[in-house]
Formats: sequence, C-alpha cells, structure tokens
Amino acid sequence: MRHFLSLCDCSADEIDALLRRAAELKAIQRRGELHQPLTGRVLGMIFEKASTRTRVSFESGMAQLGGHAIFLAPEHAQLGRGEPIEDTARVLSRMVDAVMIRTFAHAGLERFAAYASVPVINGLSDYNHPCQLLADLQTFIEHRGPISGRRVAWIGDGNNMCTSWIEAAGLLDFELQIATPPGYRPPEAVLEQGRGRVTLFDTPREAAAGADLVTTDVWASMGQEEEQAQREAAFTGFCVDATVMAAAAPDALFMHCLPAHRGEEVSAEVFEGPQSVVWDEAENRLHAQKALLEWLLVGAADG
Repeated sequence: MRHFLSLCDCSADEIDALLRRAAELKAIQRRGELHQPLTGRVLGMIFEKASTRTRVSFESGMAQLGGHAIFLAPEHAQLGRGEPIEDTARVLSRMVDAVMIRTFAHAGLERFAAYASVPVINGLSDYNHPCQLLADLQTFIEHRGPISGRRVAWIGDGNNMCTSWIEAAGLLDFELQIATPPGYRPPEAVLEQGRGRVTLFDTPREAAAGADLVTTDVWASMGQEEEQAQREAAFTGFCVDATVMAAAAPDALFMHCLPAHRGEEVSAEVFEGPQSVVWDEAENRLHAQKALLEWLLVGAADG
C-alpha cells in the first residue's frame, strides 16, 4: 500500500512508468476504447480548498476507469465539525479504496495518511502539488521528449508548485532556474531536495535564459487574498511576457497550472500565444491521475 503525498514518494523509474502509462491511457481514451480496471472501486475526495480541475479530473478519471468518486466538502462532513483527522482516516479507510485530499495544511494530510489503511493522494497542499507536476511533465514529454538534461524556468512565488518543481528536478535530473522577489524564495530545506540542480536568480529574464520551459503561477493563492495588494507590489516586474520568453530557447514552452490572471503573472500575449501549452497541461491532469489511480490500486505502472 503506497501513498502519493509528494513526487519523492516515488523513484525516478516509477515516475517515468507513470508518465508512460498516462500517455497510453490518453491514447486509449482518444481511440474511444473502454478500459475499466477499477470497476467496483471507490475514491473518497476531501476538499478543504475549492477546485475545478482537481475535482473534475479525479471524478472523471474514476468514472472512465470504471470506479466511482465521492465528493466531501468540510461543511458536509464531520471533519469540518471538529472530528479528529485520525478518526476520519480510519473510518473512510473501511469504506473506500483510496482517498484524495485537497487541503491547506500539509501536516494534516500527513496525519491523515499516517492513520489511513488505503492509499492517500495529495490533491494539493500548502507545501506541494505533485499531481499537477505529473501533468506538467507529461505535457513537456508530449511536446519535447524527455525532460532529463533540459532547462526549466520557474518565475514567481516560491510556493507549493515551485516546491514540486524542485522535487522533480532532483529526481529527474534537469536544471531548474528560479526567479522570485526578495522574501518569496523557497525555504532552504526545500531547495536541498533539488540535489544541486536548482539555481536562484533575481530577475525573470535571468532565470528564463536558455530555458526549454517557462512556467509560473498566480501571485496570491487561495488563502492569501488579504495579501493581494502587498504581493502585487512585490511581484512588479515578474510578469512572464514576450520579453521574458525572448530570453528562453526559441522553441520554449509556456505552462501555467491555472487559473491564470492575464496581465499579472503572465501577459495575455504569452498565455494565448503559440508557445503556450496550458490547455494540454490542464487536460493531462485527467490522464496522469488515471495512471496514478491505476498504479496505486492495481499496480499497473510499476517501474
């Protein structure tokens, strides 16, 4: 029984196998073939943070694989009324085959997993976002081939997405160049997971230099709304625009985990431009997570 709370819960070979399987499942769906290895299986989905892509991709993915997903919001569950995380984990483990949690506090996610007897999936926490990284890696491979030895630029906040890119760089052996404003860099303990593959810069153009992929995220995530004005001031000059993309490799891709604020972290010109693969990236949440669910529940993607 395995959990997926971080990319580091997998080996590089296992991630490679998951991504290859995601591509196969995408091809199966495109051909209109039925593939239902999870018939009779149930995924419990706990959402403490709202979502479009996470909910729809997991719910659709379970349906396409022959299973079923149950949506639980805090206001509809005892967890939101003070039931201990440990109790909820032990009860749900007796009723569902896996649990996906999208939450604010990573520590709570780890506590849930410690008491669960079924696989637990991190659908997003304040620390990292590994399911999004699977989709991002799948998208890069589709367009440019293996990411090993390539150069990725992260522009913006040293947030949960940045953490997962750092984890990926350490595991998959690519160069990650990060540009953040002062005070918004990733913690040193997180940077150490990059295993010497991460370089910090002060400006977006420096980080984007020669990059095969430029990626970013919103400046203020859910739960940081009160910091919006402060962050807008701090992140002035950190918009991924045509000038930033011009510093990257000529065939560089642009990614964004969505939702995007055009005119803030990315210009409309770049977001809607020919280098942008954000819609493929969003779709691949479905396929990558189907591969993950299949692997955790029936072991089909063992590397």
